[in-house]
Amino acid sequence: MKKQTIKPLYTKQSRPILAAVILFGGFVILVLAIGISILYGAANIDFFTIWQSINNFDPNSTSHQIIRGLRIPRALAAALIGASLAMSGALMQGMTRNPLASPSIMGVTAGSTFMMAVALVVMPEASNFIMMLWAFSGAGIGVAIVFVIGSLSKTGLTPVKLALAGTAVTALLSSLSSAITIRFNVAKDLSFWYAGGVSGVQWIHVQLLAPVALIGFVIALFLANSITVLNLGEDLAKGLGQRTIIIKLLGILVVLLLTGAAVSVSGTIGFIGLVIPHITRFLIGVDYRWIVPCSAVLGALLLVIADTVSRMVNPPFETPVGTITALVGVPFFLYLARREGRTM
Repeated sequence: MKKQTIKPLYTKQSRPILAAVILFGGFVILVLAIGISILYGAANIDFFTIWQSINNFDPNSTSHQIIRGLRIPRALAAALIGASLAMSGALMQGMTRNPLASPSIMGVTAGSTFMMAVALVVMPEASNFIMMLWAFSGAGIGVAIVFVIGSLSKTGLTPVKLALAGTAVTALLSSLSSAITIRFNVAKDLSFWYAGGVSGVQWIHVQLLAPVALIGFVIALFLANSITVLNLGEDLAKGLGQRTIIIKLLGILVVLLLTGAAVSVSGTIGFIGLVIPHITRFLIGVDYRWIVPCSAVLGALLLVIADTVSRMVNPPFETPVGTITALVGVPFFLYLARREGRTM
């Protein structure tokens, strides 16, 4: 049966213009969304107070402390985490040619959470930086197990086998994480990472996230053209003289950096890395020179909006932001799985 594809909303001539519109327009909307995120919360604070806290901070004002110490770093962290997860998903889908690939499905986030559970047992007083390193190592372990299991069959790796292996490894690592938390009584400490969210973010988390996200973004842009060619087929990429192994290793390194940093701060937030790259490709095509930056902007926008909505569902209590993203991502994942199943 002929493979079904979604035609992007562009022509070859209009693609750069549309991508520029998405980048500029998305960034403007992102700034507005961050402003709304800072404005909205359990405490009623007006726009003038926010402006005063930024330009004329009063350390004796509770409202100023809430804005500067809680809401601003929370909104910025949500943008950085959303951008990191979206870029990770775009790179994974491009390198593996698997439309179902994403950090949450391919065992990356589950591996990070598993190693953070281990870290809470072995090093309960570890700093934020040390926890981030544990998350990096867990992301690497998760992705390595998925690729090894997916390669065991005689026919080698296929998109469907990668998705199945990723689902199995995610379930396994999540179960092991739960067992560790129950056995060593650290369930309360790890519950934040299970739920997923940015409610407890402080400036130290933003300071750790920002350089990692910037480094990952720069490397991803450097690899973008090569991944565009690699996405057309590994044999074609090799025929054009590309060193596919080096490209994949660098791409995996970027995914581990971005996902490890994001999970160490926010916990498990699924489906951003799955949904956003597909939306971006639908809008602008398959050129990763545009997909990477556009995915970053749209991913940041999605998580900032989701975090704001999570505070509106049941005020003054907060709904886990992972629940909000799952409401969008699960139907989209089922649609993709059904579409890919028809083309097997």
